[in-house]
Amino acid sequence: MFGWQGKVLRVNLSSGRIDVEPLDPGVARDYVGGRGLGIYFLNRLLDPRCDALSPENIMIMTTGPLTGTTTPTGGRYMITTKSPLTGSLTCSNSGGRFPREFKLCGFDVLIIGGKAEEPVYLWINDGHAELRPAAHLWGLEVPETTDRLLLETDPKARVACIGPAGERGVLFACIMNDKDRAAGRGGVGTVMGSKNLKAVVVRGSTKVRVADQERFDQIQARVMGKFKAAAKAGPSPLSQHGTLGVMVPLTQKHGVLPTRNYQRGTFDGWQAISGQTLTEKYLEKTSACWACPIACGRVTRVTEPAEFAGHGEGPEFETGFALGSMCMVDNLAAITKANYVCNELGLDTMTMGVTIACAMELYERGIIDEGQTAKPVRWGDGSRLVELARMTGLREGFGDQLAGGSYRLAERYGHPELAMVSKKLELAGYDPRGLQGMGLAYATSPIGASHCRAHMGYTEMVGIPQPTDRHEWKGKGSLVKRWQDVFSLIDATGICIMFSIRNLLRQDLDILPDGILEYLNAERLFMARAGFDRSDDTLPIRLLREPQAEGPTKDRVVMLEKMLDEYYDARGWTAQGIPTAAKLAELGLPPS
Repeated sequence: MFGWQGKVLRVNLSSGRIDVEPLDPGVARDYVGGRGLGIYFLNRLLDPRCDALSPENIMIMTTGPLTGTTTPTGGRYMITTKSPLTGSLTCSNSGGRFPREFKLCGFDVLIIGGKAEEPVYLWINDGHAELRPAAHLWGLEVPETTDRLLLETDPKARVACIGPAGERGVLFACIMNDKDRAAGRGGVGTVMGSKNLKAVVVRGSTKVRVADQERFDQIQARVMGKFKAAAKAGPSPLSQHGTLGVMVPLTQKHGVLPTRNYQRGTFDGWQAISGQTLTEKYLEKTSACWACPIACGRVTRVTEPAEFAGHGEGPEFETGFALGSMCMVDNLAAITKANYVCNELGLDTMTMGVTIACAMELYERGIIDEGQTAKPVRWGDGSRLVELARMTGLREGFGDQLAGGSYRLAERYGHPELAMVSKKLELAGYDPRGLQGMGLAYATSPIGASHCRAHMGYTEMVGIPQPTDRHEWKGKGSLVKRWQDVFSLIDATGICIMFSIRNLLRQDLDILPDGILEYLNAERLFMARAGFDRSDDTLPIRLLREPQAEGPTKDRVVMLEKMLDEYYDARGWTAQGIPTAAKLAELGLPPS
């Protein structure tokens, strides 16, 4: 096999058994890698109705055939499991250096099941895997855990681990790799913690074979030549100021920067939280994942005021909106510090920020008070933002309630409509009242309200690969379907969305790659077995019935129901959002 290493590593934490199995070439061809292989094994090995935090749940780490090659941005991997936050599946993507090193260990897939009696970590060294005691690491934050594991194994190894949030069952805990890179959404770190697995440490030297090196090099030269030619016109804004520098001004301009728990689409303090301000005040250097020519990562340091002092990576845009405009915080030092805290404890910054914003609205409305929160939870309070992030990661005080995410918090106090979620996953940083296609993408995403299943902002705001009317709902059903298919392929191959969308797509809206539809139908099949249907493909009432009062998106709501009909038809699903028997047979998938 070329591209693939051809091996699956299976670990049963309950028994301690470790097995190596061949990867079926036919399965690799049909499902490619990454998210595709993850959902293949999840459907094959897991009962969709199991308790996500039980030993029966499995956690699957997968690379793609381009992971570990010199393909631009070929340094991604996926973690697939049943989500404790949503009850659906979740597939969380991360970059950095860990994914390549895992691939060089000689495996395409790692399947982890069961639960260890005591904390352990998994050490994989060039095809050999062993479980080692980790009780001495339990309770440590991510940076110290990483440093200790490198001393115990190999200083050139790479580490993916959980922090205290994953150990203590925060429902949106991350798996952090290379200290600052997060597989962040849906609680993959929570699942890892429930299994008493502190970390996976990898070191490898098995190269990824390419079938035709000469042709590969020619393609590489053409793609990078195009990228470098574009760079001659001036440095990329993404390289200069990161995602925070590109997306804050863009969403503010279009009136879709989520503000005050999605009550507004513009933020008066947007310039103070922009990437340009981050560059001016706190940037030390840029950072890049393996084989990435963009280097959108930000290595930052805050020295003043002392309460916000710290060092690490970020924030990027999704963190900046969630901890910033959503909470009405325009203090970039506070946002950056809260970002550090989330990374150190292993928290999804997006769910964290949106949940705090939900708490702020509950407090403002008088639904909760100091009887529940001990101290005020007011809009714009940067110090409280940082404090609540730490309390959540440690499940202390009011943080114990925040640890369930915004839906459970709002439902607890009788107002689930104040939770900005779809399928109980917090919405990303684009208000769909001004981006109709994004609304449909949120609602139909199998993992919940993710922008990384079909980022319609590319076409609706940026015009890549071609512009579309952001307020028009007609035609968005079939367009969202095509974007979801493309994003599935990108996630399967092991490369980065941000590079691929701009450099590896045809410049028209007929963007459907042939032969890769198995992933989305397989994901939907898992969801149907878990009890999900059309009623779950929805958005908060605020976005469906409450127009924005001002700005470029004034008087708009999401026309979701009309777009859903078109979308299901394009997918070959029933009116209730279930894949038809004919569609499953067409794709060679088992009946539901």
